[in-house]
Amino acid sequence: MRILLVEDDELIGSGLEVALRNAAFAVDWAKDGQHAKLALTTTRYDLVLLDLGLPGLSGASLLSQIRAQGNFVPVLVLTARDTVGDRIAGLDAGADGYLGKPFDLGEVISRCPRL
Repeated sequence: MRILLVEDDELIGSGLEVALRNAAFAVDWAKDGQHAKLALTTTRYDLVLLDLGLPGLSGASLLSQIRAQGNFVPVLVLTARDTVGDRIAGLDAGADGYLGKPFDLGEVISRCPRL
């Protein structure tokens, strides 16, 4: 399973990358929305793990663009924006799942093949 990790925080991103690789996932890590958008145009992914608070192109804008282009790759949002309203807005925008930070790595890994 090939995953695009979109996370600007070095500590969170590196922890996720290592944990996902250790769980036998192939991982590409984009640290901003523009690089993620480029990766999505050049590579087929089975899943996108998406932070909403990205520099430049926000995660919410990226998600909207992905869906507007007819790309229905599963997207799991991982973000500090964790109110009920935030979760509903993320799911309504096209996310397939939504986890607030801090999250449990085991739960993220368990969800990956199920999306």
